[in-house]
Amino acid sequence: MKWINKIAYNRNIRNETPNKELAKELADTNNREGIREISEYLYDKNKSISSDCLSVLYTIGYSEPNLIQDYIDDFLKLLESKNNRMVWGSMIALSTIAQLKSDYLFAKMNLIFQTMKKGTLITEVWGIKTVVNLSIVNREYKNKLLPVLFDYLEKCRPIDFATRIETILPVIESPSENEILDRILEIKSAELSDSGLLPYKSDFLIDC
Repeated sequence: MKWINKIAYNRNIRNETPNKELAKELADTNNREGIREISEYLYDKNKSISSDCLSVLYTIGYSEPNLIQDYIDDFLKLLESKNNRMVWGSMIALSTIAQLKSDYLFAKMNLIFQTMKKGTLITEVWGIKTVVNLSIVNREYKNKLLPVLFDYLEKCRPIDFATRIETILPVIESPSENEILDRILEIKSAELSDSGLLPYKSDFLIDC
C-alpha cells in the first residue's frame, strides 16, 4: 500500500486522526521515503489531499523536525498559497524546524512577517512561535526580532494577551527586556478585562 492511501481523505474519514496516525508511523520508523512520497502531494489539485499531506508533515515536525527540514522551500512557497489552510499549516511546519534551519529561515523573515500581517489568527500565532524559536537559537537574530515580539504583544487582542506573554517569555532574559515587558503590561492593563478586538498587524520589516 502506498503511504498516500493512508491520509484521511483517501480513507474517507473526516477528521485528523488518520493523518496523525500516519505521521506517528512515519516518524517512529524514521521513514524518509514515506515522508518524501507524502511531500510530493503538497501541490495536488485536490485541496483535501494537499492539506492532509501538509498536516502529516507538520505533525511529524512536532516530534521529529529533522525529518521534514529538507522541505523548507515547499513550506515557504506555500505561505503564498491562496488556500488559508495551506498557509497556516506551512507556518506551523516552519515553526517546528526554525531552530534547525535558522540561518536559511532568518533570511526569509520578511516573507514571514508579510504572511503574518495578511494572514489568519492561527497564521499569526505560529508565525510568532517561529520568531521565538529563531530568537532562542541565535542572539544576533534575537536582537533584531525581539522588537517584533514586543510590537506583537502591544497590539494583540486583550483576550489573547496572557497566552502571548507565555509564548514570548522564553526569550526575555535581561533587566532591560523585563523593563520593556513591564511597560507593555502597564499600557495594556486597562484593556485586559476587555474582550474587544485589537488585531496585530505589524508593518515591521528587518534588514536580513
